Amino acid sequence: MSLEVLDTGVLSLLQDRGRFGMHRIGLTNGGPIDSEAFGYCNRLLSNKHNCTALEISYGGSRFRANVDTYICVTGAETPLTINGKERPLWAVHPIAAGDEIALDFAVRGTRSYLGVADGFHIAPSFGSTATVMRENVGGLRGEKLQVGDVLPCASTSQRKRYYLPAERQPHYQDRVTVRVIPGYQQAHFSRLEQRRFFSHGYTVSERCDRMGYRLEGPAINCDIDGILSEGICFGAIQIPADGQPIVLLNDRQTIGGYPKIGSALSLDASRLSQLRPGSTVNFAPITPHGAHNALHLAQVVLDRSLNLTRTCLRPNSPVN
Repeated sequence: MSLEVLDTGVLSLLQDRGRFGMHRIGLTNGGPIDSEAFGYCNRLLSNKHNCTALEISYGGSRFRANVDTYICVTGAETPLTINGKERPLWAVHPIAAGDEIALDFAVRGTRSYLGVADGFHIAPSFGSTATVMRENVGGLRGEKLQVGDVLPCASTSQRKRYYLPAERQPHYQDRVTVRVIPGYQQAHFSRLEQRRFFSHGYTVSERCDRMGYRLEGPAINCDIDGILSEGICFGAIQIPADGQPIVLLNDRQTIGGYPKIGSALSLDASRLSQLRPGSTVNFAPITPHGAHNALHLAQVVLDRSLNLTRTCLRPNSPVN
């Protein structure tokens, strides 16, 4: 009972919520680079929050079902077809053995999440199934999926067919404002440099991946050239010698020696991860108290979206 990989597209990785508590042995977190879309995928399927799903970058993947189950695809605006018939994203669909599932290349956004009922059954490595290729851990072999790979999953005959209405779905744009929580090294950046950082837009460079997003724009100067290597949190914004910011994400290194002007709010890092090269990023300061409130408000919005607007599809539903 499984899904068979017919085409991997640009990059397809198995991910759960991530590998935590392993920095002490040099392993980073991994996990879904867009945690918002990943979370919706599992919630719509009525899965546990940490069920393993597929993260598909830029689309272009195909699968054949060898089991009766249910699937859901969230994230980037990617045409989804089942046996050649187009199906909506952000909705749960029944799948029968022999069905072919295809995701065309993304029209907007970069990362899609394909989940199945009860998740893919993958043996964890260091407490997680999250794939981190540079560490060769997680997934099937610690690497991206290959044509012919078989992804084990359970047979499921019943599942409520929830969907998320269009007005509550995230809408990915070519410009994102990232809220930044100041860190203790912010004092090493003059008020002029901080004003420059927060008042100018930056362009996503070609060097953007799961480790981090390198940006291009007005150079930011720091009064120190480097620091002793220290642990790096998710969303940390490093300023290397060339003054071009780097926003560090899921597959970041665990330690680093560049000064950091602050850390991106995790909510905004998810939207950042859906940007393509050439897109624009602006930064805005936020206090720790404001960040705390923003996270709680986002959780309330998520719960209301799923509890008040999840609707069981009927046979004649327009998204059936």
